Amino acid sequence: MTDRTEQAAAWIYRGVWGVVADWFRVPVEAPTIPVVPGGFVESFKPAPGFLRYLKFWFWIGLLPSDVAVFAAWGAVTVAVPWLGLLLLPVALVLAIAPDVVVYIALHLRYDTTWYVVTDRSLRIRRGIWVIEETTITFENVQNVSITQGPVERAFGIATLVVDTAGGGEQSKGHDTGGHRGTIEGVADAERLRRLILQKLSASRSAGLGEEALPRGLADPAWDDAQLAVLRQIRDEVRALVSRSA
Repeated sequence: MTDRTEQAAAWIYRGVWGVVADWFRVPVEAPTIPVVPGGFVESFKPAPGFLRYLKFWFWIGLLPSDVAVFAAWGAVTVAVPWLGLLLLPVALVLAIAPDVVVYIALHLRYDTTWYVVTDRSLRIRRGIWVIEETTITFENVQNVSITQGPVERAFGIATLVVDTAGGGEQSKGHDTGGHRGTIEGVADAERLRRLILQKLSASRSAGLGEEALPRGLADPAWDDAQLAVLRQIRDEVRALVSRSA
C-alpha cells in the first residue's frame, strides 16, 4: 500500500470506525472488572507492532492478486491499447479496494481488542459484530506460556497463552471452545507472564496457605485488627477440635 493509499484508507477508516462503533454499539473503552478499593487493575491493548504484523501477513496474502490484476491489465493494454485504457479504472478498483477494506478490518480488530489484569482474574475482549469477553480466574490457571515465531520476533511482539483447568473460562455471547486465553501481540510478554504468575500465587495463597482466610476475607478492605480477631477465632476452633479428638 502506497503512502497516498495509506492516507486515504486512514481517512476512510476514521469515518467508518465512528459509524461502526455507533451502529453496533462497540465499546471503545477498556472492559471493567469489579475490584476491591485499592485493588490492582491494569488495562492495555496489543502493541503497535501487532498492527504492523497483521498488515505484513495481509500483504503476503494480497500481493499475488494485485500482481495478477495488473499483469492481466498490462497484457490487455499491449494487445488492445484502447481497451486497456478503458479497463484501467476497473483494474485500479480491483487492486486498491481490497487494500482499503482489509486496512479497515485490521484496524477495527486492533482497536477493539483489550486486555485487563486484576488481582484475581484476566479479562480479554475481542470482536465487532459479536463482542467476546473472556474472563479467566487465576485460581483455575494451570500454565502460562509465551509463544513467538520468527515473524513476531521481527516485529517485537509475542503471544501469552494462559491455560486453565475445567470451568476456569467464561465467555459472554460466544463459545470459546476450550479453556485457553490468548493475549496476542504484546511487546512485554515476559513481564506480563511474571505479573500473572505473581497474581496467581497470591490468589492461591489467599485461599490455601497456612495463614489463609476464607476467600473474600483476605481482601485489602479488612484491616489488621479484624484479621487478628479472625485468626484468633480460627486458632480457638482448631484447639477445640484437637481436644475433642
